[in-house]
Amino acid sequence: MVIFLRGEANRRELALGGERHTYLSFRFLACELATLPYERYRDSDNLVARLNLPNMRYDRERKVDAYAQAMRGLVGLERDPEKQLKYIEFVDIYANLDDNERVRYERDYPDEAKTMSSFAERFIQQGIQKGIQQGIEQGIQRGKEEGKEEGKQEGEAVMLLRLLQLKFGDVPPAIRQEIERADAQTLLQWSERVLTATRIEQVIGGDR
Repeated sequence: MVIFLRGEANRRELALGGERHTYLSFRFLACELATLPYERYRDSDNLVARLNLPNMRYDRERKVDAYAQAMRGLVGLERDPEKQLKYIEFVDIYANLDDNERVRYERDYPDEAKTMSSFAERFIQQGIQKGIQQGIEQGIQRGKEEGKEEGKQEGEAVMLLRLLQLKFGDVPPAIRQEIERADAQTLLQWSERVLTATRIEQVIGGDR
């Protein structure tokens, strides 16, 4: 079984080998999520199906509902807090709500939004703790190699990049360049903004 998150499968078989011999050849079953109507699985008690609602087929105006039902399924079907935190990021990435859609979500699904907000805060707090630890360790090592101030700056940069990735996903190259140029004190101030920011520009852009 092969699950296709995007698009359709253009074939149902796979052959491995070289120019002269085929060493492995098999056919597989394909699950093309983009062809499945999300309404069919909207209230499913299958956690995998609920988490993948944003990857299924729906009209544009139903996107927020697909996201909300995925989050509702996560809360109702998964009791392990660690897994909940992990799956939140999965749903967020594939739903990819824009600012207007997120406002609609918080307005139309306040209970789910409140629950997810508490999960996200725990997720970021864990990220902060891990980021701080990693930043300290790398800062110490860097400090030994290049001097105290350079090591401190390196540690703060590593911590900030980790926090931004945890909350917002990929960090744009322009933001990375600003982080690399900033001094240690500025990096620390930016890191403190991550918890309350809703956009990455609010973390780095507040001083411009």
